[in-house]
Amino acid sequence: MTALTLDHVNKSFGPVHVLKDINLTVEEGEFVVFVGPSGCGKSTLLRIIAGLEDTTSGEVMIGGQVVTQTPPAKRGIAMVFQSYALYPHLSVRDNMTLALKQEKQPKDVIDARVAEAARMLNLGDYLDRRPSELSGGQRQRVAIGRAIVRQPKLFLFDEPLSNLDAALRMNTRLEIANLHRSLKGAMIYVTHDQTEAMTLADKIVVLRDGRVEQVGSPIELYNDPDNQFVAGFLGAPAMNFLPAARIGGAEGLTAGIRPEHLVPQAEGPLGGRVLHVESLGGDTNVIIDAGLDEPLTQRMFGHHEVHAGEEIRLGFDPAKVLYFDDAGNRVR
Repeated sequence: MTALTLDHVNKSFGPVHVLKDINLTVEEGEFVVFVGPSGCGKSTLLRIIAGLEDTTSGEVMIGGQVVTQTPPAKRGIAMVFQSYALYPHLSVRDNMTLALKQEKQPKDVIDARVAEAARMLNLGDYLDRRPSELSGGQRQRVAIGRAIVRQPKLFLFDEPLSNLDAALRMNTRLEIANLHRSLKGAMIYVTHDQTEAMTLADKIVVLRDGRVEQVGSPIELYNDPDNQFVAGFLGAPAMNFLPAARIGGAEGLTAGIRPEHLVPQAEGPLGGRVLHVESLGGDTNVIIDAGLDEPLTQRMFGHHEVHAGEEIRLGFDPAKVLYFDDAGNRVR
């Protein structure tokens, strides 16, 4: 069953055209991530799905039903925001039950749903505490629990991890992934963090300037991007771009090489002076001045003794190189 369909959705704020002819289908059970730089329209698109913004034109369908004019409370969605938006004077239990009480759900139903959500999120020991007595990660779990108890048709997450530190982001990311496997419901997740997109998504939607650039699985987009923007946006460190003629390619084209595809090679076609070395333990990133507009980045697995100021030569597998025309489109 199709969980969400967006049919030629457009959104303008006055003369500013923010979303431009968005067409998208999300199937039941899919975890879909909207990703793109700040200002690309991803949060506006999520708010249109939620009913918090109106479309200028186009239709929104949830579970096969047109909901374009339906208020948020009747769309069968639950949303988790960047800010936790918890009521500070209410306990965890009361924050999680408030919407169910407003729906006049029976007490036994409310108690059962809260108990299950607390079990999933390890919140059983905190149900009688107030938000001020919780850590940031625990508060975000409460916000997620509040969404779970509503048993929505569609879960919407708007950059839910951006207020957490690195360790909590990783832990909460794992919890959200496990939650998706347990609930088997459709989830849409907005982030500007391409690592979150790559690690969580069944399907990534890459947005730029209000348009969908490409849709596909993380590995499809990583290995087979349609254009230079998608190729450069996904991947950490980012893809290297250089004139194709520098490595024997056609004049006027741009070559793209992933940092992990550059390897030390005594007579390699690329070379230069090491500017900086990032020793990360599990990986070593070497930043090289190769006489290009931007430094090259080489990524090697494990620890390697490379030092700033050294001269280095690099090679690569030609089959791994991607080529783009002057408009940034992939040349296949």
